[in-house]
Amino acid sequence: MKRYRFLRVLKIALLGAVAVGVVSFVVMSLWNVLMPSIFAVQTISYWQALGLLVLSKILFGGFRPPGGGGPRWRQRMSERLEAMTPEEREKFKQGMRGGCGPRQNAGTPTREAEVKA
Repeated sequence: MKRYRFLRVLKIALLGAVAVGVVSFVVMSLWNVLMPSIFAVQTISYWQALGLLVLSKILFGGFRPPGGGGPRWRQRMSERLEAMTPEEREKFKQGMRGGCGPRQNAGTPTREAEVKA
């Protein structure tokens, strides 16, 4: 059983390394084709492209896990929904369907309209 786990981890690590290598090569190729003619900059090597990917991950991606927090977030949200009354749950669902921005509560009276009436 442990042997299969080791082989699986090894396969995932190998696939990850190949993916990083391919993406680095694509970044290097695109940079070397586009950037010198557009901005008159120098071409870059493979390792510089890899460094550029790491830098962009640090600056723009951060180090948080993908997926919005994983299964714990879903479990907490499920617990909160179960604790709500049916009216609260329906109100929450309506708010989520509305999205954000000015169209959020289109068709429903606002708090200000209720106060005026």
